[in-house]
Amino acid sequence: MAKNIHEIRDPIHVFVRLDSHERQVLDSRPFQRLRHIHQLALSHLVYPGCTHRRFEHSLGVMELAGRVFDVITQQDAITDEIKQQLPQISCTDALAYWKRVLRMAALCHDIGHLPFSHTSEDLLPAGWTHEILTAEIIKSAEMQDIWQNMTPPLRAEDIVKLAIGPKKAAKVGVKAFSDWEAILAEIIVGDAFGVDRMDYLLRDSYHAGVTYGKFDHYRLIDTLRILTPPPVKKTERMEAEGRSADDSKEVMLGIEVGGLHSAESLLLARYFMFMQVYCHPVRRIYDIHLRDFLKEWLPHSTFSTDIEQHLAMTDIEVMHALRGACCDEAIAGHKHAKLILHRKHFKVLYARNPDDTQKNPDAVATIHTAVSERFGEANVRIDTYTQSGGAPEFPVLENDGRIVSSLAESQPLRNLPVVATGYVFINRDCREKAKVWLEGNRDDILAKQEGEEEG
Repeated sequence: MAKNIHEIRDPIHVFVRLDSHERQVLDSRPFQRLRHIHQLALSHLVYPGCTHRRFEHSLGVMELAGRVFDVITQQDAITDEIKQQLPQISCTDALAYWKRVLRMAALCHDIGHLPFSHTSEDLLPAGWTHEILTAEIIKSAEMQDIWQNMTPPLRAEDIVKLAIGPKKAAKVGVKAFSDWEAILAEIIVGDAFGVDRMDYLLRDSYHAGVTYGKFDHYRLIDTLRILTPPPVKKTERMEAEGRSADDSKEVMLGIEVGGLHSAESLLLARYFMFMQVYCHPVRRIYDIHLRDFLKEWLPHSTFSTDIEQHLAMTDIEVMHALRGACCDEAIAGHKHAKLILHRKHFKVLYARNPDDTQKNPDAVATIHTAVSERFGEANVRIDTYTQSGGAPEFPVLENDGRIVSSLAESQPLRNLPVVATGYVFINRDCREKAKVWLEGNRDDILAKQEGEEEG
């Protein structure tokens, strides 16, 4: 008898299982391409173990999405109110269909990524994102053949919705989400309990060799529930659709109070991973050098949005070009390739300082402008990152059956810090001179800018 269930060894989830229908997606050209897209761009130049790819991350997201689906659809964990609002949750055929859609959306949620993932995102033509490319690939004739051969056949537009989520769906022409579809999309891309986030924290932490990204995801998943919002709750979806907090009983993913510490741990893990790994200054400057190279190497400084050309472009092609440009100064991007491959990256001259930002909120940009004027724009780069919003709010089911806001229940979540980093980098050839100059002029630079703004 032919084998229908296939197991894949995974360092995070031990085994990832999929059936023969799902394996057709795994074997498809768009998904196999992810074997050659680094999850964290050039981070392996800082953390040598960070050589993992979007391929295994996507498998992990599919595995976790299936687990969450099984937990939140357990009939004894669903109230009558939720069953009335989500009729699909009591229908065996509907559950089977949507679990398959969810797993395939999770598996394909990253197939639109460019080489070196988010690092290259700015090099798409205006109006394009990797989510739009993901949607185009899911709807392509090649993938439609696979969806139609499944039992039951899957609608590509359903997969797109769950893979992209309500916040990004408008860009691919999808506007209306049912409550059921919104809940399933939240499983993948949700700000609080999205399995995309769960997997990348666990996986990136493992490969970077740090422990900051670990949390008890087993406990977290087992305590997830579909709940009504806490009182006076206004969700992002309602905000986007212009609705008030009082005109909807929109359900959302929440958690039993017994899992709240696991949720706190997840969100703290994200904060620490951003501060320690994702915003590491050397990692960030390598991103900048790579973008500088790509801008000179790519035709018109942009990646193609043609699906065939997208599928043909991976980290392999870019690395080959980098090596060629590094050895030949006549090739576009030569100087940037040398900075990367000879490890002569620019170094930090100035880092965001709370005392400075209190004097001048734009301290990093102000210092960058002054240093560029003094030492030349070609020798200076800036990188800033500020996380949008604070901790996400979600419903918490108390032991007595009442539902409260996570921000009312959890002091750690109320006080969760916002990630904010900023660096000014400089060519190491003029770094020592620049350090002396900046030390003698920093206060004047910041004060001058402050005075100009006041005037």
